Amino acid sequence: MNAVARSPDCLVITVSSSRASGSAADDASGDLIALRLAQIPANSIRRVLIADAVQAIQDAVIAASADLVILTGGTGIAADDVTPEAVRPLLHRELPGMAEAMRAAGLTKTPFAMLSRQLAGVRDRTLILALPGSPGACQDCLDAVWPALPHALALIAGSH
Repeated sequence: MNAVARSPDCLVITVSSSRASGSAADDASGDLIALRLAQIPANSIRRVLIADAVQAIQDAVIAASADLVILTGGTGIAADDVTPEAVRPLLHRELPGMAEAMRAAGLTKTPFAMLSRQLAGVRDRTLILALPGSPGACQDCLDAVWPALPHALALIAGSH
């Protein structure tokens, strides 16, 4: 990733009821995202772990003081996958092209990617990406949008 106008402050939100309750210890997708953001380099990378609940997700996104927020988990079609429903009403501008690019990248590896409901958009001056909880899918999604992130962050910051 090329440098943006300034190094962004980043927040990784892992959406997982099992991890939030302590019944699952690893957070491979959150780890992968944080390592990837360190390559920017990010000014700061904070992490939050929350349950699959609309209010918890919305509270975390609203409280985020970051240029880039990446959520992982809750984008599937299971009953408790509510990340898109939680995030979409908070967005001021949706970025369907980024979500489409993420799904297209996943479809090159598995037909199940069409079941994922990735989301991308802008809230105030924050770029928000909602990615799947699978580490492989997270990697594919990040690869798909990585080249556009510096420009998107610069535009959002008003330094294009």
